[in-house]
Amino acid sequence: MSFVFGDLFEIYVFHLYLEQILVDEHHVETRVRFQRTLSTPLLPHPVFTENQTVVDELSFTVYLGDVPEDMELVAVYLNGDEFKVPFMNTRSHNITKVVHPNNTLGYILKVPFDDPVVLLQFSGDAVLHYELNINYILTILPENEPFYHLTSVQAFIDASPPAFDAVCSESGISFSLDHRPYDSLWEISIGSDLLTPELAAKHGYIMSNDSQSLHLMVPLFSHGYKYNGVTLKGFYGTFKILMRDHETSEVESSTIKSCLFSTNELILCSTLGRLTAVADMSLAIPSGGRPARFNLVDKFCGARETNGTRALFSFPINTCGTTIELSMGNVTYQNEIFYSGSSQVHSDAVERVMVQCTYPLASLHRLFTTFRFEADTAGIGSIIHTARPISDMQSLTIEPTAALQTTPGSPAVARMHADHPSTRYSKVPSFHKLASVLKRKRTRIQAK
Repeated sequence: MSFVFGDLFEIYVFHLYLEQILVDEHHVETRVRFQRTLSTPLLPHPVFTENQTVVDELSFTVYLGDVPEDMELVAVYLNGDEFKVPFMNTRSHNITKVVHPNNTLGYILKVPFDDPVVLLQFSGDAVLHYELNINYILTILPENEPFYHLTSVQAFIDASPPAFDAVCSESGISFSLDHRPYDSLWEISIGSDLLTPELAAKHGYIMSNDSQSLHLMVPLFSHGYKYNGVTLKGFYGTFKILMRDHETSEVESSTIKSCLFSTNELILCSTLGRLTAVADMSLAIPSGGRPARFNLVDKFCGARETNGTRALFSFPINTCGTTIELSMGNVTYQNEIFYSGSSQVHSDAVERVMVQCTYPLASLHRLFTTFRFEADTAGIGSIIHTARPISDMQSLTIEPTAALQTTPGSPAVARMHADHPSTRYSKVPSFHKLASVLKRKRTRIQAK
């Protein structure tokens, strides 16, 4: 029998019965019966708990043992929340009753680390601290006298921010991440923007995300790439994914992947105003022509690298005879690539090749400065292949023109040479004011 006097005690009661049978010579039986009840004093009977948690299973496992058979578990408090036994099937935690041969009982409690009742703390040294305070409520039958047993279990996990696996392909870079229960402590971002299905759709990323893993395919030339090491053989494209603290948005770690790509043509417009282009000049070279020289409008701006039909240029956009076209909300820098070959070859090239960079006007910090160019965002580049006018094909050698000729536009468009020294502008407030300034500048230039 079990009793509660602060702690748990039990008494063992023995009911003795002794019967003695005596038989005389006449075969008469005499029965002598003895009955006595023996009991022990109160004996302590402590129940115990054993923390059987395996951290890799990401779940608390706690065993409650040596429970007397005349007691039963009726409820459990987990960090202050009461749960009746047996638990509802909808709960992520569960409890199992175990019966032992020595007539004692045991209970196995399982509570996942990600259960809402589990206390979680994240320390500055990248350690996750899980804590579960348990209060077992047992009753003694048949009086239903309650007995309480308290215990606390803890688990610690080294919790570094998640890191993506990255793989290069011809079309871009693929990132994959296996989810962990505590990954919600961080947010994934591309630059300053959180990675969401809406962001992926906006920039053309291919994303799939379920309870097990996240996969992200970033096509080449999509938003977020950085490029360097451009040659005619190829270039490096680098993409960075940031892991930010969920509460502070501070960057905790990053996954950076650089891959070597190759393409027939390429154009890049940097925030510092440098245009880098690899152009296919095969239709701009007369048949039978030798790859003697490629240059821009300014004939002294030659290609950095050539391999016969392709040429690599890299130059500040406000040099080399570049012209500027201002339209509502944008500024476009445009130049043309020319071929200079042997004069003994008849010029039958059928194509002009122009390169241009377009920047949002609002993102520019300095517009027409000879010494410095600044923009908040990279420009949008284009390599334009157009049919060469018949008049350009009359000469034996294609010579650079004095200035790039464009079709006159509406009054809302202003054009000028980018390499003419001028006053620096910081965040031009109005396109109309800027156009009027350009108009006055063009008048002064013509008057010289």
